[in-house]
Amino acid sequence: MSFIIGFASVAALIWIYRKSYQDAFVDVYLTVLLCLPGWCRWTIAGLPDPTFAEAALLPVAGAFFLKRCKGYRFSFMDVFVSALVVVIGVSEFQNAGYSDAQNLIFDMLAGGLLPYILAKSIIFPSGLQDRFLRNFITSIFFVVLTCLWEARMGVNLYSKFLVPLFAGQGEGWVITFRYGLARVAGPFGHAILAGLVFMFAFRLQNWLEATKKWDGRLAGVQFTPSTKARILTWWTLLGLILTWVRGPQIGTAIAWIFSLMGQGKRPRTRARMMFAMIILIGTPIVIEAYNYAAVGRAAAKSDSQETAAYRKELIDKYIDIAVQHLWLGWGRNGWPKVPGMPSIDNYYLLLLLMHGLPAVILLVLILVATCIRLYRDGMNVAPVSPPGASLSFNLFGLFVGFAFSIFTVFMGDSVIPLFFMMVGFVDGFLQAGGDRMLTGRRTAAQSLPRATLRFQRVVS
Repeated sequence: MSFIIGFASVAALIWIYRKSYQDAFVDVYLTVLLCLPGWCRWTIAGLPDPTFAEAALLPVAGAFFLKRCKGYRFSFMDVFVSALVVVIGVSEFQNAGYSDAQNLIFDMLAGGLLPYILAKSIIFPSGLQDRFLRNFITSIFFVVLTCLWEARMGVNLYSKFLVPLFAGQGEGWVITFRYGLARVAGPFGHAILAGLVFMFAFRLQNWLEATKKWDGRLAGVQFTPSTKARILTWWTLLGLILTWVRGPQIGTAIAWIFSLMGQGKRPRTRARMMFAMIILIGTPIVIEAYNYAAVGRAAAKSDSQETAAYRKELIDKYIDIAVQHLWLGWGRNGWPKVPGMPSIDNYYLLLLLMHGLPAVILLVLILVATCIRLYRDGMNVAPVSPPGASLSFNLFGLFVGFAFSIFTVFMGDSVIPLFFMMVGFVDGFLQAGGDRMLTGRRTAAQSLPRATLRFQRVVS
């Protein structure tokens, strides 16, 4: 029954025929990515096995290339993303051979490079950014509805109905518990992955609420636009809470703190003060956190301390294994497993083990470059009114929080194409003009008289 994944391609083709490939990306691909599991695959003998989202994306990509990549503009981020995809593909091929590596190579193309390229080339060049973000939150709204059942009954509806149709797939995903409560996973397989997705949704909904991008209807009921926006904000936060995953929850708080830098009458002074406070307050917190985790699992006095100790021991014990295959890693499943440590709850460490140091460096470069570019763009236009209306600072905080979160959890399944798609979203946003495009404002340099600008060009 795994052939039902092909219906995602059919839906995308119908959308392309009736509307456009841009609409199919925003309406079909995004909805499928967020609402259907990434662990379901269409098993095709001798060929890569696509997921629902990959099946929906391929017709969109085909139409995009037939239209000669309309909307695409090169940027240096293309080099980083392409290099990461190539490094991971070469690593897996080197360690496992093509027969075992073909699915991962296909995933990195259809679930990494293509979502990035299409997001940057379609969303802002076609003026679909508001619709894209609203569709994102609408999809999450329905996902959280299913998570309420999961939290109450301890049954994942996606596993219940789809595992029987996909023999041998998804059986490893089981519901975990914390504080005696089920940690919801929705279509994302594990609560950790759901937490990362809900973190994105909550922060994006914060921006939609601040900029009044919603009308007044919700699930057939009429509200005022502000009431609807506030309900959706609390709704996405509820999804994040129900995962009971501390890493993304703390990452969301960090995202909110960093997004505040662009507010106030003197944003640069505010940012300097906040960076100083982060260093002054954060340094002792980091030291205390290290001491808290350094006691070891045997001496831990609570479940939280035991979890922290486990993550420290992961680094201590696996780093020597990673160094043995430093440049191309051990492959996706090839590294020697330490007894008693079946999961690697640190994506940087996991990536180092799987695909080597170059892959980790490229991922860090993508995250750091994205954050720097967003911060600079936000500062060029700040302050933006009303508070929270700067998309640059909202995304800046989001990526800082995400970078922290994957230090404490792993990244997989639907989160990987979501990450690459959002990197493409940022690249397209900045190429379109960033915050000044959304606000219609000019930067300080653009506001100078033409004679001054000509003089600057001569001097430079």
